[in-house]
Amino acid sequence: MVKDAVATVLDPSSIRWISFSHFEADECGALREWQTIAPDSVAACSLVSKEVSVDDVVALRPSRAMADGECLETGRFSFQFLRTPNVPHCWDASLLFEQTGRTLFCSDLFHQNGDVEPSTSSDVVGRFRQMLLDYEAGPFGGYLQYSDTTGKVLAQLADLAPETLAVMHGSSFVGDGRQALMDLSVAMRETLDGA
Repeated sequence: MVKDAVATVLDPSSIRWISFSHFEADECGALREWQTIAPDSVAACSLVSKEVSVDDVVALRPSRAMADGECLETGRFSFQFLRTPNVPHCWDASLLFEQTGRTLFCSDLFHQNGDVEPSTSSDVVGRFRQMLLDYEAGPFGGYLQYSDTTGKVLAQLADLAPETLAVMHGSSFVGDGRQALMDLSVAMRETLDGA
């Protein structure tokens, strides 16, 4: 199904770069299959991901470890690699900021439950807060953590002033990404600090 959707935009065999936030099945579990479809593709990830998991477990060929702030140029787009340990979670975490369109690829940040619209300019932080409350009350408690480092990372992301927050689970947000990230930090701190 995903391959067919990608094929409406480009030939899947022409994919050159595959990136993800952290080592987890829903982030990079299909890497081997995508690299089979796209024989010239390379995974771009953090050094920790490369050395600890990706090259040993899921990659068909060596991945490219990206340095914090390094840009991956694809011709039409420029993706800035952002090392974000434990944000959203996992010590190998990173995010990408596409500088041309000012899009922050958020992974699990702004996660929302339910069947929601693909994109919105409405409040996604309230939905995120509700997801945290739901998860903390059940078996998925501890999904995300909040610390002083979390707040600093979210402030650095806010300073990028993204115009689109590309969300993995839920509606992507189009609007004042800076404010949304600052509000997200407050929601995480209030909901998770000491949890």
